[in-house]
Order: sequence, then C-alpha cells, then structure tokens
Amino acid sequence: MKAEGRRPRRSRRIAAIVRTLMSRPGELLPLSLFTDELDAAKSTISEDLALIREALAEADMGQVETVAGPAGGVRYRPIHSPAWVARRLEELAAQLADPGRILTGGFLYITDLVFDPRRAQQLGEVFASVFAHVECDAVVTVETKGIPLALMTARALGKPLVSCRRDSRATEGTSISINYVSGSRRQIQTMSLPKRALAPDSRVLLVDDFLRGGGTLKGVQELMGEFGAQVVGTGVLIAMGEPRDKLVDDYLALVLLDEVDEQERRVVVRPNEAVTAHMMAGRAAASAREPGAGEESKDGQRR
Repeated sequence: MKAEGRRPRRSRRIAAIVRTLMSRPGELLPLSLFTDELDAAKSTISEDLALIREALAEADMGQVETVAGPAGGVRYRPIHSPAWVARRLEELAAQLADPGRILTGGFLYITDLVFDPRRAQQLGEVFASVFAHVECDAVVTVETKGIPLALMTARALGKPLVSCRRDSRATEGTSISINYVSGSRRQIQTMSLPKRALAPDSRVLLVDDFLRGGGTLKGVQELMGEFGAQVVGTGVLIAMGEPRDKLVDDYLALVLLDEVDEQERRVVVRPNEAVTAHMMAGRAAASAREPGAGEESKDGQRR
C-alpha cells in the first residue's frame, strides 16, 4: 500500500484506506497504519476518514467509526440500514419462490445461494446488520450449510466462527458431545464441539440456514450451556411455517416459508416483517442503555 518516491494524491490515498478498511471489517486499526504506509500526517488521514465516512453513509455501504485515545483507531463495520436489509430480504424471497427449486419430497434447493461467496457475504452482512446491537464474542453454527452464512456473519462482525459437528474428531482434541432430538424427524442425533473452541462465559450469536422443528437449534443451545456460554441472539435464513410449535422460541428468521407444493409447483415464501422492527428496536435499546455513547465530535471521533 505504501507509495514510493512521492506522496500519493488524495484520491489514491482514499482508495487505499477504503481497501484496507473493507478487507478487515470489525477490526480496530491504529491511525499509524495509514500515516506510516501513506506517508501522511494524522490530520490528513483524519480528513480522509471523514470524507470516507460520509460517502459510505450516504451510499448505505457501512459505517466508519473513529475511536479516540491511545488505544483507539478506526473501524469499518458493514452494517446497513433497515431499508437496505428489507430490499435484500425481498430479493431473497423472490429467488426462493422459483418453482425450479422444489425437490422431491417437498424440499427446497438453497445450496447455490449459501455456497456462492458473493451471495453468502451479502447475507452475512444482513445478519450482522440485524444483530448489530448485540455484543457477542463468537458466531456459532452447525455443519454444513450454516457454515458459509455464519462465516460471513462472523467476518462482518469481526468475530471468530465456531462450528458444531455431527461427530467428534481426534484431531480436534477433547470434545463435549450431547444427544438431541431432531424436531422434524424425531430422531436422536449427536452434536459435539472441541473444548478449546469456545471460552467459558462467552456471549454467542447463533446463525443457521434452515429451521423446521427447531431440534437442531435447541441442541446447539443446550451444547452452549455445557460450555457456560450465553446465547445473545439466534438468526436463521429460512423458517418453515409448519410445524407451528417449534422446540425453540427466541429466534429471528430472515424469510418465512409458508408452503412448498410439489404437485402444483408452487413456493410461498415471504420476507419476515419482524426483522426490520427488531433492528430498530434493538438500536433504540442500545442507545438508551448507553446515553451519549457513540456520539461523534466534529472531527468524527467517538467520545
């Protein structure tokens, strides 16, 4: 990133700063990283960051936060507005409503969505925006389709990913395992997690791809209890309308799947209107808990 022989122009400097911030979301970067690499004064970098912050905010492309103090710096968070999230959910529902996704047995094909890197990154930013007001230490999921979504959510939040397995592996050391009952098939299954994967008393955000009866999510919650971890939020990509009585209650689905009619080749899926309401309520509650926190001074620094 460092310019050789001459100081870079502002346009090049801003491009370099944006590239660095977006490649390391959620990470607090010291201003010295930019002053040294770009051979620019701290005041110059601060002015550049003010322009970047304003431009990204106007385009709804994320937030740039400047933290004052010796241990401060600048952080990029790919957190978007409720309106941006609502548009993404409309797009997702439209894609899932394609009758070509219907599989034998009334299942819905979603592999192409969750394993597409660009689409998974966008959905990860949706989850990160929905749960932006929640403080967590890690994002937790279950193999396998939940992994891309949870990984991109963890990236957007700047947190590690923890993935529960259906079985334990000797290469992962001592693991904690539990048996749980599948909510839809009513079968006993096993879930495990290495003891080193999660620190005690961690605050975790659960992210998964599909919710039918809720047995798997309930199993994850019970496994988190074995680690002494606190579940601070649970998000799923798709939740089915049936069965109505789930084994878990406290979850938020991005879209709701009401019907998959294999005979009529019809899929009824809709965005969950509760998502944007949850976002606004969560942000209001976060602001109320910390009066004055997050306010920015004229130079864009947090107090």
